[in-house]
Amino acid sequence: MGRTTVIRLQDVSYGYGNTELLSQVSLELPPGSFHFLTGPSGVGKTTFLKLCYLEMLPVTGSVSLFDQDAGSLDRNGIAGMRRRVGVVHQDCQFLDHLSVAENVALPLVVANRPAESDNLTELLKWVGLTDRADALPAELSGGERQRAALARAVIMSPDVLIADEPTGNVDWEMSVRLLSLLVELNKMGKSILIATHDMNLIRTAKAQVPARVLRISNRNVQLAGAEL
Repeated sequence: MGRTTVIRLQDVSYGYGNTELLSQVSLELPPGSFHFLTGPSGVGKTTFLKLCYLEMLPVTGSVSLFDQDAGSLDRNGIAGMRRRVGVVHQDCQFLDHLSVAENVALPLVVANRPAESDNLTELLKWVGLTDRADALPAELSGGERQRAALARAVIMSPDVLIADEPTGNVDWEMSVRLLSLLVELNKMGKSILIATHDMNLIRTAKAQVPARVLRISNRNVQLAGAEL
């Protein structure tokens, strides 16, 4: 295959115990694309995302990131790949004794890269948390936590951003605000993959960017039609 893909799954299956969640999934996500992932609770959305950012490896089949087969990489190789993917988890965890700014900068510390204060200041401004930089995580609202999690996910300038229900615990106004940040990232050339139950969020995104919808059904992942 000549053209570049950001994420490619080829005949991927995954399950827990005797329960198969995903079966024979084949899918390609091109650079700069914007995808939503939908499906009922418990159908395997979080598992699918974890396969995409190499938190898990498939039982059968292969996952490639940036045209490199994850199965051929050692632990350091996988760690290097994962640094190119920013992840916003459904339940965003922070170190409670560190400030918002310190939590956001943590991926740089872990990767032993210098945290430039100008970049950090600019990032906190972008997510609207300039005045909360010195606050502790326990002092943040739900919306502030989600925006801090987004800032932390993009501080390494990843090529891909994967978010698991990023608007699940916030009101509509904050959902739209978070979506506008994700749309902005996409317009900068980043690939975006978001798991969500919120059809209104999907419709709002589709009015701004050419977003596509993936749906998990019958243990497979298919591109949904244009009916949404």
